[in-house]
Amino acid sequence: MGRFYSISVAILAATGSFLFGYDSGVMTDVIDSPNFLRYFNTSQTSAIIGAINSTYSGGAVIGSLQGGLTMDRFGRKFTIQLGAVICVIGATLQAAAQNLSMILVGRILAGWAVGLMSMSVPVYQAEFAPPRSRGLIVGLSQQMIGIGFIVSTWIGYGSLHASAESQFQWRFPLAFQVVPALILVVGMGFLPESPRYLIEKERFSEAMQVLRKMHSDGSNDDWIETEYNGICRAIEAEKAIASPGWFPMFTVPQWRTRMLHGLAVQVFTQMTGINVISYYQTIMYRALGFTGSRNTLVAGLYNCVGPLANLIFLVFFLDRVGRRRPMLIGTIAISLALICEAVLNSQNPNGERIAYSIGGVFFLFAVSIAFSMSFGPCSWVYMAEVMPMQIRGKGNAFAVAVGNWGVSTLWNQVSPVALDRLQWRFYFVFVAWNLCVSFPVIFFFFRETKLKTLEEIDLLFDQVPGIISESDELGMEKDLGMSATIENIEIH
Repeated sequence: MGRFYSISVAILAATGSFLFGYDSGVMTDVIDSPNFLRYFNTSQTSAIIGAINSTYSGGAVIGSLQGGLTMDRFGRKFTIQLGAVICVIGATLQAAAQNLSMILVGRILAGWAVGLMSMSVPVYQAEFAPPRSRGLIVGLSQQMIGIGFIVSTWIGYGSLHASAESQFQWRFPLAFQVVPALILVVGMGFLPESPRYLIEKERFSEAMQVLRKMHSDGSNDDWIETEYNGICRAIEAEKAIASPGWFPMFTVPQWRTRMLHGLAVQVFTQMTGINVISYYQTIMYRALGFTGSRNTLVAGLYNCVGPLANLIFLVFFLDRVGRRRPMLIGTIAISLALICEAVLNSQNPNGERIAYSIGGVFFLFAVSIAFSMSFGPCSWVYMAEVMPMQIRGKGNAFAVAVGNWGVSTLWNQVSPVALDRLQWRFYFVFVAWNLCVSFPVIFFFFRETKLKTLEEIDLLFDQVPGIISESDELGMEKDLGMSATIENIEIH
């Protein structure tokens, strides 16, 4: 079946990423619902709204960390399905909420579910993707996140046309989360497990069948055999030196370096400020003078431009230009757009200068486009690629939990208050980080991973596949003669 089947599997698995986008974006319109604000006796810039969004991100931290355990023990498929089941429960609580406690618990569960899926879907995709199209396949995660935002916004926009006295304004958008969650629960049952996980569990014939089904084009049997043997060699070597638990990825120098790369790219992604815009854009548009249905209409348009830019980038550029260069360019482009946004806002405090308001919307859209052609897809691809097999589950879990959701929790809580008090000055927090931290770290330390197998990336980081280069503090030992060690590894 080859490439078409691989992409089809990636798209269905990325329904988990769709839920990520939908669950993240749905509150944008929910908090713009007059009925919702009255029902819970709150306002858009209150600490309660910050708590609703931050509990979601806090739940995602828990889910991401748990995913590091369930992926290694029960597999990638099970972890994704578990997240979908938890999402159904969380969505039901939110849609049926009679008080703030039910909303908060529902958001925690939804975050927990998304945390599980946000770290397991890219790993699942990366482990069956061929090198020549891994950027496209893993990048589909970001594409589906964007589509989730689009759907959430337009469902929210339509729901807000209901009567101001109707709870349909916010209950229906929250209830819709159940639909993709159920599709994922059922659909994942028909998809294969990751071939790397199957080999790790010594299900060798099944792993070979999956590789052939994923990659065979009728003329590349030798390549598939080589790929299979390379994975077997790496995993066999891993089992000879691997130590259980989370501690080794902090103490083994090479593993720590690669885990920090994955963590850094997730932190840098959040520090672009993209999720602050995504969650609180209706507040920003109101400051620019856009109110009522015009506000949610602009939000709907904003959520469309990013996925379109992301799709163009995935199909035509990511596997050609790589990961590092787009992130460097994106850092500069996002910073310039935020500076222009702040300047226009500073000269238009009441949103009465129409040209400045339109310019403000333009530069927020520009941030979305720049992000979608840089950190959006590159962060998930790069993180999944740089983690070695020995710590891929736990390393991705830690990077997503701390770098993505931990930082997101902070901004979700403080942003409504910061936008109210600091207004346009708030943007310079992200500009300063991008220019003073993200750009120099990416420029000096990040390495290009395009068109390399996951085992070749081990060599890129001076690590022979499956082997650590020196003893760590726990007493992991190996021969000092690296070549002798390699020769003693039996290849399946």
